Amino acid sequence: MFSIYGLTGQVFQGSLEALRRVHPLASARAARGIAREGEELGVEAQGTAPGAAAVRAYRSMLPQALERGPLLHAAQIMSRPVTLLRADDAVAEAWRTLQARRIHQAPVLDAAGRLVGMVGERELLMALDIDAGRILEHLARQVRDVMISPVLAAAPVTDIRRIAAVLLEAGLSAVPIVDEQERCIGIVSRSDVLRAVMTDPPLSLWR
Repeated sequence: MFSIYGLTGQVFQGSLEALRRVHPLASARAARGIAREGEELGVEAQGTAPGAAAVRAYRSMLPQALERGPLLHAAQIMSRPVTLLRADDAVAEAWRTLQARRIHQAPVLDAAGRLVGMVGERELLMALDIDAGRILEHLARQVRDVMISPVLAAAPVTDIRRIAAVLLEAGLSAVPIVDEQERCIGIVSRSDVLRAVMTDPPLSLWR
């Protein structure tokens, strides 16, 4: 089960299939990074997707009976306790928090404690001048000014295969995990998914 939260509250809740129909998955970019358009890593590989014949040939080589392995849920692999930032935090303070916790992004809450966005180093750097890890200058901005919103979140019982699909399709690096009371209780990153696969050999990601 997935949800989308914005400044006005929850704007969507439903399955991955419903999410794909209502909100086409695409990474939300509040701002560009330092590189210019077209300089991103991997851009040279665009347009090289295999043809239908190649895909059929590959599938014909797969074993007929694949071991699915145990079903893992977000609650079993998520990072917790999760570092949370406030929308009214100063950008410089948010940067220091991420560096001190050695993390790259964090969910953002409003004054009432509701999830309203996500912010990472990329967004914060739009308002900071950093040199050797030290803040030289910073704009008078709050996290709300640079965060990504609305933000996609998942329920604790969401199958990690579905979370992996969302991370890949939307180009996200992490998904907050929200319980039935809409409290952010954890976060699942690409690293968490890879760690689960690495430490639990029976898990198969074949679809």
